[in-house]
Amino acid sequence: MIDTSLIREHQEVVGSDGGHVGRVDHVVGLEIELAKFDLGGGLKHHMIPVTWVDHVDDEGVHLNLTKDAAKAAWREKH
Repeated sequence: MIDTSLIREHQEVVGSDGGHVGRVDHVVGLEIELAKFDLGGGLKHHMIPVTWVDHVDDEGVHLNLTKDAAKAAWREKH
């Protein structure tokens, strides 16, 4: 399990293919809320589970699935 304290606001979230998924707004429990004002996020808040995170480094939050797979499965926040 990833240490969620490593996930910081404004970090880039990238798919396993290097594609831009979004930017971190904040962590809510076991989900990452992506920033609304990010073109990659379609100008809506989306939620992704922490279980999708492969690792976190200086470059950002790296997922264990591709950009397209993440965007197909993310949950829109209402």
